[in-house]
Amino acid sequence: MLETSLISIIIPTYNRAHIIGETLDSIIAQTHTNWECIVVDDGSTDTTSEVMSKYIASDTRFRYYNRPKNKPKGPCSCRNYGFEKSKGDYINFFDSDDLLKPEAYTKAISSFKTETDAVIINTALIDFKTSKHISTNKIYSDNLMIDYFIGKVTFLVCGPVWKRSFLKQQPYLFDVTIGNVDDWDFNLRMLYANPKLVYINEELIYYRKNHGSFSEEVRKLNKEEIISDFKARKKQLQLIEDYGIKPNDAIKNYIINRYSKHLKIALRRNDSSKYLIFRKLIGQSLAFKYYSQALSFIFGFILFITFKRGIKYITFRL
Repeated sequence: MLETSLISIIIPTYNRAHIIGETLDSIIAQTHTNWECIVVDDGSTDTTSEVMSKYIASDTRFRYYNRPKNKPKGPCSCRNYGFEKSKGDYINFFDSDDLLKPEAYTKAISSFKTETDAVIINTALIDFKTSKHISTNKIYSDNLMIDYFIGKVTFLVCGPVWKRSFLKQQPYLFDVTIGNVDDWDFNLRMLYANPKLVYINEELIYYRKNHGSFSEEVRKLNKEEIISDFKARKKQLQLIEDYGIKPNDAIKNYIINRYSKHLKIALRRNDSSKYLIFRKLIGQSLAFKYYSQALSFIFGFILFITFKRGIKYITFRL
């Protein structure tokens, strides 16, 4: 019976002692009570272990692990390890600053049919400090794979509740070599496997905008995260071709536009990453046969480096 099904909630965490309690409280408040919450610590140096000890003492449904030292650091490794430790027939990968409405899992579990592989819950983005609503994600389209690739459709790592049997069939879950856009990479690979999806177009999860998160690091020109972002895009371009999908203009335009925006930010800030981003932008433009755009980017780059002018030539034009 679905109402008695065990759902495993898997949460990686790192130095979130000050906020993880709110996330755990929203899990305790669930009207679907048959859950286990597995928190995997990525090496916190704050009081996360003390916070978790209190929750474990008061509710045996919580389990707390430290990421094994022989596994790579990062949330992807923690999620994979949490999945190994989980027992539920249904899996929800959650983050340590997200929040749930009390009825979230009740509605998700009741939406599963025999053939369903995942239920996608809609997510609202709210301000971390004020809880003010910022935006609501679009989680469905008739061209899901392409629209998810280019960001017209967005369900974060917390949005899908997966059937365990579907995840077990996949070659691997989270890519431990990717730090940035890891949820984008994971969800795309799951979509390539053609899962049967059900959508709950109701805001039942709150994703809190956190200025210290991985998603902010590329915009802050963190070199390591920029490289990770490039790696993920290159990987997905190859994967979609492996699945017989030719990158169309929408995908190509999305990638070049994204890289050109990063380059403009780097130039305006005179950040050393500008050379790395420039090389990637030109290389990708040439690979897509966007020759005139590549010439425009080169001209704009040289002009800006020399005279601090010409940023308009780095703007991608369809």
